[in-house]
Amino acid sequence: MLTEVKNQLRVCIWSVRCNIMREMVNKVTFLTNICFMMLNNAAFLIQWAILLHLKEDVGGYTMREVLLLWGIVAGSYGLAHTLFDRAFSVSGLIVNGKLDSYLVQPKNVLLGVITSGTNPSSIGDFLYGLAVICVSGFRFGRLILFLFFSVTGAVILTSFALLLGSLSFWFVRAEQLGNNMVGIMTSFSTYPDGIFRGTARFLLYLVIPVGMVSYLPVQVMTEFTLWKTAAVACYAAGLAGAAAWVFYRGLRRYSSGSLMEARL
Repeated sequence: MLTEVKNQLRVCIWSVRCNIMREMVNKVTFLTNICFMMLNNAAFLIQWAILLHLKEDVGGYTMREVLLLWGIVAGSYGLAHTLFDRAFSVSGLIVNGKLDSYLVQPKNVLLGVITSGTNPSSIGDFLYGLAVICVSGFRFGRLILFLFFSVTGAVILTSFALLLGSLSFWFVRAEQLGNNMVGIMTSFSTYPDGIFRGTARFLLYLVIPVGMVSYLPVQVMTEFTLWKTAAVACYAAGLAGAAAWVFYRGLRRYSSGSLMEARL
């Protein structure tokens, strides 16, 4: 069992490495995408700097918390799309009957799907997040927490996208729902949670797991709390398990002839 797990992980690492190497064939384009993504993210921080110059805090967040927020979100998003980019388009593979090639490969189907593509510009997101965390006040403990929450955030983002995308096994139009929900999650994660109240706050913590990706990690990095750290880790593991269960449950219904035209 342990040997099989190690072999599967080795194959996944090799797959991710090949994806990145393929993108690096044109090194100028590869590096340009990374640099422009970092500059794009930096532009938003300039806006926050101007806003916080006019107002002491927004939703209880000062510039330090905003830096932590953007660092964690960028790190999580970058890691998710660098390692598991295909999870964010799994709905299209299902609807168009393109999972066949993954079913005949000698490796775990789910891992084979989600590690079969990468977004090179997302490397810029991760590097940007790392740079922001260092700028916000470098400490070794904070760096470890950043890496930890980047991993949990990437797992949550990937699992959420996979869970919604897997609904396409049952519903043809689930792709649009999944894309919208993932987009909402990414957008809201860059705003302080203090500006949300009531139902919106409830939704962002329990229905759309923005709170587990960014809000709780910021609180932990500001003032370390063990139970909040454990809560984020447990939530990430639970959501990953749920997403995998839904995917394999839906895979039983899959057939290569289930194209959108035929299913309509």
